[in-house]
Amino acid sequence: MNIILADYNRNNLLPFTFMRPVAAIRCGILTIAEKWEKLSENSCSFLTENYLSAKFPLKKAADNLVVNGAVLINEKLYSEIMTLENGQAMVKGDMVLAIRTSSADIGDFSKIDYDESIETDLEIDVLSYPWDIFRLNEKAVSDDFVMITKGRKSAAVDADTTLINPSQIFIEESAKVQCAVINASAGPVYIGAHAEVMEGSLIRGPFALCEHATLKMGAKIYGATTIGPHCKIGGEVSNSVVFGFSNKAHDGFLGNSVVAEWCNLGADTNNSNLKNNYGIVKCYNYEKKDYISTGLQFCGLMMADHSKAAINTMFNTGTVVGVAANVFGGGFPPKYIPSFAWGGFGDEQFQLDKAVELAREVYKRRNLDFDKTEEAILNHVNGLELILPSE
Repeated sequence: MNIILADYNRNNLLPFTFMRPVAAIRCGILTIAEKWEKLSENSCSFLTENYLSAKFPLKKAADNLVVNGAVLINEKLYSEIMTLENGQAMVKGDMVLAIRTSSADIGDFSKIDYDESIETDLEIDVLSYPWDIFRLNEKAVSDDFVMITKGRKSAAVDADTTLINPSQIFIEESAKVQCAVINASAGPVYIGAHAEVMEGSLIRGPFALCEHATLKMGAKIYGATTIGPHCKIGGEVSNSVVFGFSNKAHDGFLGNSVVAEWCNLGADTNNSNLKNNYGIVKCYNYEKKDYISTGLQFCGLMMADHSKAAINTMFNTGTVVGVAANVFGGGFPPKYIPSFAWGGFGDEQFQLDKAVELAREVYKRRNLDFDKTEEAILNHVNGLELILPSE
C-alpha cells in the first residue's frame, strides 16, 4: 500500500510549515512522517504545497492510503487505519484521519471522495496550532519510545552516570554518556545513535536526544523535551521541542517553546514562558493575521527555520519568529517578528541573497549542501511573507 501524508491545517501551523509539510514536523522522538515509516516499514510521500514538492515529492499508486499529516500516529491507531478497504475513510467526529483510494485524482485532502466512513473510538492527538507541538510532546515521546525500543536492549553506561528507573531509559550503542544524572521516574528517556551527553548534565524524562545531538556540560533538562538530530544544547530547557540542526549551546532558559531547524540562540538568550499576571498567553496566528489565545498559561518562543538571536536576547511570552529572521538589539523584541526581519524592531529586512549566503555557510559546518532546491524554497517563503503583514 502506498502511503501519502497530506497537509492538514497547515496555515494554522505556520511558521513551522513555511519550510516543510505538516507531517515533517517533529513531535515526540520522531517526525510524523518518520513515525509512519517506522510503523509501515516503507517510505512515504507528501501531498503538500507545490513549492515544497521538489524536496517532498508526491508518489501515487494503484492502492493509496492518504492520511491526515497533522495526526500523531501511534501503534494502536495505525493498526485500525490499516484495516481500511478501498473507498473507506477513518474519521474522528468531523475530522478525516485517513482515506484508502485507488483513484488517481489525489489533490486537496479535504476533497478526496470516499464511499464509507468508519469512526474510531481511540483518543486522537492532532497538531492544530504551533504550541500543540510542545503541549503534546509528553505523550508523543512515550508512544515513540515504546515503538523504537520494543524487543531491544539498551546499551550500558559507565558507573559514573546515575540512572533512576533504568527500565525506562534507552541508550543506543553508539551514544556517549558520561557523569550525568538521568531520571526517568516521570517518563522515558531516549538517547539516540552517536548522541553525546556531556558531564554534569541533569535530565528528567520524558526526554529524547536524537542522533548526533549533544547536551553540553552542566545542561539542565526538564521533560517533556525533545532535542532533534545534530543539535547542540546547553543551559536550562523545559518542555520544548527543537526540530534539528539548531543550537542553544550556552546558558539561558528555553521553556514551553518550539525551535525549528538551522536556528541559533546566542549566549544567555532567554524566553519568558509565563506572564507576570499568570494570565493565558496569546500568540500571533498567520491565518487570522492577529493574536489569538493559546488557552495555555505557559507558552514561550515559536521560532521558525534559519532564524538567529544575538547574545542576551530576551524573548517575551508567546513570541513568534518567522523564517530567516536575525534578531538583535536592546530590550524585548516584538511578540511577532516577520520572516527576514533584521533586528526585529523596525522595517529593515535581512536581504535574501545574504540569507542564502548564511544558510550555505551553516550547512557547510554540518558537511551538507544548501542546494538549489533549498534555495528555491527559501526564495518562495521570502515572497510569501510580503503578503502576511505584521500586526
